[in-house]
Amino acid sequence: MQLGNFSISLAVKDLAASRAFYEKFGFTAFGGDAAQNWLILKNGYAIIGLFQGMFERNMLTFNPGWDQNGMPVDGFTDVRELRRQLLAQGVQLVPQADETTQGPAYFMAIDPDGNPLLFDQHV
Repeated sequence: MQLGNFSISLAVKDLAASRAFYEKFGFTAFGGDAAQNWLILKNGYAIIGLFQGMFERNMLTFNPGWDQNGMPVDGFTDVRELRRQLLAQGVQLVPQADETTQGPAYFMAIDPDGNPLLFDQHV
């Protein structure tokens, strides 16, 4: 099971303050849109997404089909196949990726402690 690029997505109260804080640790803006209240910061292979007003909780994020630089990779496991494998193991998913589509799609799972995992395919 190839989950793709990994990052932590943080639900922040003040995007500018959070960005300034993480920049002190060597993170730099890598992507996103501050006008839409979200940024992706990177320091080496460490990636943090900052999202103001978009999510209620912090979550683990996996991007099937992307490498650590947000570039498409060959031979990845499509999010719909990940969905099938996880459902077969009894994992509950909310919402579930639409099996009738191709390309970008997403689904979420919640771990036993209530932590959300987002599987967000952009390719």
